[in-house]
Order: sequence, then structure tokens, then C-alpha cells
Amino acid sequence: MDDERRLSLARLLVSRLERLSADSIWAHRASGLRGSILRYVELMESNSSTDLADMAALEALLEHGFEVLRKAAEEIEVPEEN
Repeated sequence: MDDERRLSLARLLVSRLERLSADSIWAHRASGLRGSILRYVELMESNSSTDLADMAALEALLEHGFEVLRKAAEEIEVPEEN
């Protein structure tokens, strides 16, 4: 995945994590995770050369972020149809 697509995915993930219900136990975890992802996004946007360690760290954060979203989604109760 190229850098621009990775940054775009990171921004999308941050926006999704922001939308987690405050009632969710995952919302608190998502808050810190969003901040970490945004720091890497800002770092990568301001730096013309991408450090492989930064890329690897961002990848790990993205994986963790999608895991948080998945677990938060599992908490959502779907009303039964009558």
C-alpha cells in the first residue's frame, strides 16, 4: 500500500473511531488510539521522507484501530424484527 493510501485509510479510521458511542467501553481506548494515529499522520505529512519504523508503527496502530472497531461493533445490539 502506498503512503498516500495508508494516510487516507488512517484518516478514515480516525473518523470512524470518533463516532463510537460514549457508552461503549471501547470509546475510551479509541480516544488514545486516535491521538496516536493522528500524530503519525501529521508526522508523515510534514516529513517528505518516510521512515520504515514510522510506517511499521502506523501499520500496527491501524490494525489495532480496526480491531477496536470490530469489538465495538460486536457490542451493538440489533433490534429483532417483528
